Amino acid sequence: MNTSTGSDNSLGSIVSPFVKLRDLLDGLQPGAAPIDMTIGEPKHAMPSFLMERISEAAADFGKYPPNAGSDDLRRAIADWLERRYRLDGRLDPMRHVIAIAGSREGLFSGIFPARERRRMVTRPAVLIPNPFYQVYAGAAISAGAEPVYLGATHNTGFLPDLDALESDPELLSRTIAFYLCSPANPQGTVADKAYLARAIGLARRHGFMLFADECYSEVYTREPPPGALEVAAEMGEGFANVIVYNSLSKRSNLPGLRMGLAAGDPEFIALLSQFRAVTAPQVPLPVQHAAAAIWRDEAHVEASRALYRQKFDDADRILGGRFGYVRPGGGFFIWLDASRFGGGETATVTLWKRCGVKVLPGAYLTRGSGTDGNPGSAYIRVALVQDAPTTRQGLERIVATLV
Repeated sequence: MNTSTGSDNSLGSIVSPFVKLRDLLDGLQPGAAPIDMTIGEPKHAMPSFLMERISEAAADFGKYPPNAGSDDLRRAIADWLERRYRLDGRLDPMRHVIAIAGSREGLFSGIFPARERRRMVTRPAVLIPNPFYQVYAGAAISAGAEPVYLGATHNTGFLPDLDALESDPELLSRTIAFYLCSPANPQGTVADKAYLARAIGLARRHGFMLFADECYSEVYTREPPPGALEVAAEMGEGFANVIVYNSLSKRSNLPGLRMGLAAGDPEFIALLSQFRAVTAPQVPLPVQHAAAAIWRDEAHVEASRALYRQKFDDADRILGGRFGYVRPGGGFFIWLDASRFGGGETATVTLWKRCGVKVLPGAYLTRGSGTDGNPGSAYIRVALVQDAPTTRQGLERIVATLV
């Protein structure tokens, strides 16, 4: 199996990819007016009613908010999940759902009750797709677990290889959690229902938690990606061993609101809620009030999705089959093969110096060493979050420069 534990599992080994990028480009001047295509920060319009809803509850800034979320917010989240994933009334807002301060906080906090559930396991392991979101590794190391990086490459369909994972019972026996991002960051790959069912089955048979990071679920240009909750419900046993994380950051263009959800296994939700009550940040009540309205509204989500569709149509036309480009199933990143241009770091420097386009080297999102051992070293990640004209210009510069 294509796995890696890395040579350094200290917290100091987890470095922001943007800090690495800053160091890489330090002192280099852009070759044209800069276009930043690095960070996944949505630039589309926020919901028009946001500030009005916050103002309605402004007096509640003087109150301590409920850590798990107000009843109204939890109902709004549950209703959205029910509609989106056709759960037919299976989701109880008070048992299956809590609000969190953005998906990153929940993804980090969740590892500690996951460790507690399997406290008798020696040498606990956490399964992490490679490329990965750095909080997964930070959580694993903070909980005293071994992060095990599962290669998610072109050869595995850009998702961890479940056949290979299933053939390693020793690893599965000490696994406490499996982080799975779908649509994947950075590749945009969508795990289909059969894949999700296999992952859930492994979690249930071996007693670990499947943490489904679905924060890009509403950014798609064709078919809506399936979710772990709907697959779990179809399999029976309720939502056992499954927690999904999502947020308003990508869905509603509100990364600064810090509003997310955790939903699924009711026993785990109770543990997570208890843990968060003494460790995690609370979401202010006026923000919770506004978030309930935002979860109930789809018009702004559909408008934003149409803008992404236009940008991906442009990417299809401008990139064609260059750099291994394939329109992703979800998310707003494209994962381009720059191996012909010296690899991701070299291509990043070239683009910045020659045409002012700033991208992110794929190696900064992966773990491993050398061209063969690091699944991201050949790639660059490009975020299509700017407006359509800026995005088109950025893509055109990339094509004109990397020839």
